[in-house]
Amino acid sequence: MIKLTGLTKRYPGRSVTANAVDGIDLEIPEGKLVTLLGPSGCGKTTTLRLIAGLERADRGVIEIGGQVVSDPEHRIFVGTHRRPIGIVFQSYAIWPHMTVIDNVMFPLRVNRPRPKKSAARETAMQALDLVGLADFAERPAPAQSGGQQQRVALARALVREPKVLLLDEPLSNLDKGLRGRMRDEIRAVQQRLGITTVFVTHDQDEALAVSDEVVVMNGGHVIEQGLPQAIYTYPQDMFTARFLGVSNSLDGVVDSVGPDGATVTLGSRSMVCRQSGTAQPGERVSVFMRPESFRLSRRQHSEDAWPGTIEFSIYHGDCWDYHVRLDDDLLKVRVYQEKVGLAHGDSIFLEPDPDSAIVISGDKQEAEQTPEEASPADAVARTR
Repeated sequence: MIKLTGLTKRYPGRSVTANAVDGIDLEIPEGKLVTLLGPSGCGKTTTLRLIAGLERADRGVIEIGGQVVSDPEHRIFVGTHRRPIGIVFQSYAIWPHMTVIDNVMFPLRVNRPRPKKSAARETAMQALDLVGLADFAERPAPAQSGGQQQRVALARALVREPKVLLLDEPLSNLDKGLRGRMRDEIRAVQQRLGITTVFVTHDQDEALAVSDEVVVMNGGHVIEQGLPQAIYTYPQDMFTARFLGVSNSLDGVVDSVGPDGATVTLGSRSMVCRQSGTAQPGERVSVFMRPESFRLSRRQHSEDAWPGTIEFSIYHGDCWDYHVRLDDDLLKVRVYQEKVGLAHGDSIFLEPDPDSAIVISGDKQEAEQTPEEASPADAVARTR
């Protein structure tokens, strides 16, 4: 298990209120894969580097497997080479003058006590076999493809049989198809070994796909932590709702609260929101809805349906994304299993799913997005 208590890291030149990591308390269970997810500059990579010992914390305690490896107050700092960890970097960090097996053997050859070369080679071959590269052992490492080099880096991280595996944006340099395959391989290896793993990424799909738990970070703080499906379906914070996938946001006022949820007035429209939390009548709220949380029809099947007009559409192969104009609001709606798409100006009707609407109090301060993290799709799906 990894335990972080009051972990703080400040870089020179930053104000006291802009710590890279600002008093994080976090527990990562043994044998689980936990993803630190957030935009660039949120503190996720700094947190991983602190766990690895590549950075020194200013305050707070880091424990790995019950051993304190960092505690500045008591002048405790265990070096990276003495921590029971393996690391895979974004850049692979492959030695270009070595063969595949020499790269994997390297941590063993510099270890103390140093094993015999035959024993180190046998252990390295086992690690290569684990990632499916045993047949490539004698080939030059730079001659391998990007995915193969990433697997070499993974085998090298695992060769010392660490208690903890740290993955820093390991897939960001790969193309989309290869990224998906490598993601699946990393998850398979992690579950096969049962190794405690910290995975750092800014990619929501990666985080949701591989994680036992997701930790959403922003501004050096942990915003929210939980199961991937819970974080995605019922986020408890505006930042999480914005960052995880493309969400539609509608501002409204709670009209009434009953056993079926809260009735929220949204301009000229209203809807019942079952996931209303502690909303109270008269309270200003934001209602978040996923693009797939609407039923889109060419005909009106209910008096509660919202009339709208197609602004434009995007075809993804397995689905259509429609951008629908409803008065002053522009919503993104995703429709699956539709062979013929709609065009600009087509009239449609939307029926929102009351079970999928997420109500978050307007009093909760939303973390401000930087231009780096706000995609055009996010911007167009928000209420104007």
